[in-house]
Amino acid sequence: MLFRENERVCLFIDGANLYSASRNLGFDVDYRNLLGFFRKHCNIIRAYYYSAVLDTEEYSPLKPLTDWLAYNGFFLVTKNAREFTDQNGRRRIKGSMDIELAVDMMEIAPKIDHAVLFSGDADFRRLIESVQRQGVRVTVVSSVKTTPPMVGDELRRQADQFLELVDIAPEFTRHQSEPRPRPLPSETDVKNSDLALEDGM
Repeated sequence: MLFRENERVCLFIDGANLYSASRNLGFDVDYRNLLGFFRKHCNIIRAYYYSAVLDTEEYSPLKPLTDWLAYNGFFLVTKNAREFTDQNGRRRIKGSMDIELAVDMMEIAPKIDHAVLFSGDADFRRLIESVQRQGVRVTVVSSVKTTPPMVGDELRRQADQFLELVDIAPEFTRHQSEPRPRPLPSETDVKNSDLALEDGM
């Protein structure tokens, strides 16, 4: 990894995107070790974690994780997701955190030297271009080894550095699990949702 000495670094973790990538690759993230791994290589100013929660549930499976993150060095950004039924009668969940992440990155850009984005969402390409014009270097952490690849080509090209998740995952893998099959189109569609159910810390 290319981190310069004394540069101020901020992590931006798209929780749903990292969850999907790690499960596709067959591992769970240990967030304590993830933060420790980056602290060994650079000067972390702040680590943001973004996740939406379903407000219709009395108890969210995400709550133990988000509570733990909030007390262990992460700046937690959440909002209520919305559940609805589409025209075909299928349950849908909408809870994208893209705007929240973009606003935070733009606001903190003048105070940092390097942003590390854990997401492969190509919609962030314009955001990266904007903060780069302010002098911020941007590293994207995602994977091209999933099927299909989790990272958009345009996002990967725009980044100053791309880190393959598979290559650094051993530093913060909680335990191995079997890769889960991708759901069929007829199953619940959680595209653009931050509600992937994380089952640990």
